[in-house]
Amino acid sequence: MKAKRATKAVHAVLRHEGRLLASLVPWAARRTRGTGERFGYARGQGAMTAGFAFVCVIETAGLAVLLRAWPAVHLAVLVLDVYTVLFVVGLHAAAVVHPHLLTADALHVRAGVRLDLRIPLDAIASVRRETRYRHERSDGELDVPVGSQTSVTVELAVPVTHSTLLGRAREVRVVRLHADDATGLVRQLTTGGLTRARTVPSPSPDRPGSAAPAAARPAEAARRPRSGL
Repeated sequence: MKAKRATKAVHAVLRHEGRLLASLVPWAARRTRGTGERFGYARGQGAMTAGFAFVCVIETAGLAVLLRAWPAVHLAVLVLDVYTVLFVVGLHAAAVVHPHLLTADALHVRAGVRLDLRIPLDAIASVRRETRYRHERSDGELDVPVGSQTSVTVELAVPVTHSTLLGRAREVRVVRLHADDATGLVRQLTTGGLTRARTVPSPSPDRPGSAAPAAARPAEAARRPRSGL
């Protein structure tokens, strides 16, 4: 059983790294994946990723000089260093290629190729603009920071299932994420997406909307999402 779980974990990691490197192609072509309104989140990590990749390149050049007298060792280290550079750039590329998506019926919270959490719009109780830099792991909560920062908090009326990279599943009721245009995402959710998802069908011609019982109208108003703008 342990061997089976280990094998499954290795396959999951290899699949993740393969998808990560595959993101380099659409990133170089300036294409993104997914249909819907896109909200990027990679801007905050661009400078850090570029700096890390530059350090890796300098290290590769330095080791090439130091290990020139040992060709076999030099080749092995060179392959490892080149892969490290591609991996670091791939992390940023995957984040650019896979932005958050807002569709007619769901919000897709993404984190490169590691996460694509679908949240039905009618499951969202409230959404607000909230900047956080510290995130402590709590039951029922999922934090998806970028550069240790989240800027949008989504609270759910019903839980959604989140699966980790290694396949572990847990239910979450609060999702915190980062978006470069956090205010725009909150505005679209509160005035656009959630409104469309919760629109009540039009009344029949013999029952005009103004004739709805007075007690029903506050109940509809109570279900409107709270905006943190």
